[in-house]
Amino acid sequence: MTATAALTGGFANAPVDAAHAFRAIMTVMARPGEIRSVTQATPPAPLSVAAGTLILTLCDPETGLHLAGACDTPAVREWVAFHTGAPIVAPADAVFAVGSWADLSPVSQFPIGTPEYPDRSASLIVECNALTASGAVLEGPGIRDTAHLSLPETAAFAANHALYPLGLDFFFTAGDQVAALPRSTAVREG
Repeated sequence: MTATAALTGGFANAPVDAAHAFRAIMTVMARPGEIRSVTQATPPAPLSVAAGTLILTLCDPETGLHLAGACDTPAVREWVAFHTGAPIVAPADAVFAVGSWADLSPVSQFPIGTPEYPDRSASLIVECNALTASGAVLEGPGIRDTAHLSLPETAAFAANHALYPLGLDFFFTAGDQVAALPRSTAVREG
């Protein structure tokens, strides 16, 4: 990646694009299993459009970002540094992390908060091949009866929910699509 390439791919109209992206991100977090499109960023490969948009919207110089596996490239590091200033950190220090499910595993390496400060946990951005409203059954706040979401597995998410109010929050991204799974959501096999 050239120095010029690191300068591109950010928000074209930062205040408006960030506001639209933030609204979509908060909507999927409030409505687990709902899939939305976010198209505001054009990050370097292998990041998806949705993952890049989440990073631009949620990361800043105070939020440590862990780049897992294939997402840890010089091009991605330069892009993140230029557009957000977020420090690249180890899993134990991450506020956000991005990568495939295999690269992020085991998720026990990320902070889950403390009883005094449950908000001091990580949010993981899991890059997927596709997102569909099928598969695992989701129940909990923001869901009328049940919802469905194609998750990479169910056991880890069920175990994460058992830690509530501690635990991790998850975003799932594929292309320009994003869905979320907060720790308050119960997960079982579909």
